[in-house]
Amino acid sequence: MGRKPNDSEPNRLGSLILLFLGFVSFIVVYFFMSAVWGPTESSKIESLTSLEVESGKLDGEESGGCCRGIPNLELWGPAVKWGTDFKFDSSEECCTACKAMCTGKDGPCLCDSWVFCGNKEACGSKFGECWLKKQKDTLAPERQEKGNKMMWTSGLVFGKGEGIIGMETEYGTLHIKLLPECSPHSVAYILELLSLGHCAGCKFYRAESRGQSWDSHGNHIKDASFGPPFALIQGTLNAQGTVFDKLPTEFCPTVRRGSVAWVGSGPEFFISLANHVEWKKSYTVFGSVLPEDMVIAEKIALLPTKSDVWNNIKVAVLEKAVPLLLRRVKSSQEELNLSS
Repeated sequence: MGRKPNDSEPNRLGSLILLFLGFVSFIVVYFFMSAVWGPTESSKIESLTSLEVESGKLDGEESGGCCRGIPNLELWGPAVKWGTDFKFDSSEECCTACKAMCTGKDGPCLCDSWVFCGNKEACGSKFGECWLKKQKDTLAPERQEKGNKMMWTSGLVFGKGEGIIGMETEYGTLHIKLLPECSPHSVAYILELLSLGHCAGCKFYRAESRGQSWDSHGNHIKDASFGPPFALIQGTLNAQGTVFDKLPTEFCPTVRRGSVAWVGSGPEFFISLANHVEWKKSYTVFGSVLPEDMVIAEKIALLPTKSDVWNNIKVAVLEKAVPLLLRRVKSSQEELNLSS
């Protein structure tokens, strides 16, 4: 004899169907909202703090080993370590002591600036003093007017997620991690531009793709030429109404994909789209583009260009220059502090 059907089975089947339809609707809404809003700037900064930005790190090179400052400059700010009882033989040791106060975790360092007195004649009893400090604003550090009579040497230290500026264009914002420990004079100039609140005249004017010579990771393809095209976008950071002084040669590693470097002594600069071992450490690197923002640089590299010849080298110049603006970038932590 057959079993009588249970009246509860149709109801259970209907519930399962409704549950499945609800799940599908949730997935559709999720992907739609993700496409509309995309990643926020805060999430991009958080992703940077979770990455080790390796500007200058190629074939064993390590930008984290830099520890340089600017002579004849005294940075002010609250002291976290008093120099009267904290002395060293060199500015590098003082800088290293400041960097040691970075925990290595995400977020700001306990020490973000240092001041060292290294001129025996001028310093007198202060010789060797190393003052470790914490700035209220690392992108606008307090300082004495620098000059040749200043006996102090000073420098900045940016932790992960700090020292990031935005290079804003109509095609998107390139987030750049600055390297003050490696190229302090260069970074000081960038911070001066940032304080102006404008960068009139700053622009990209040359754009060359990776062509058939480098892959999407910036690695050179075996037996391919080294250009042209030369896998870079080039521009100027000479703002109208400002006087530019030539910058000294500083940190010159192998230029790699994402490196931001000067052409000569500036203010002409470029962002590299590839690892350029063939350039043999010829350019001062002062920053690195957030990896996920390289898609913006690649987009600019594919804009319409016209051919030109510079010093017997064929180059590609943009038909229409791309203006850029330097601006501050608030991290998620700074936004949290403001909201509280």
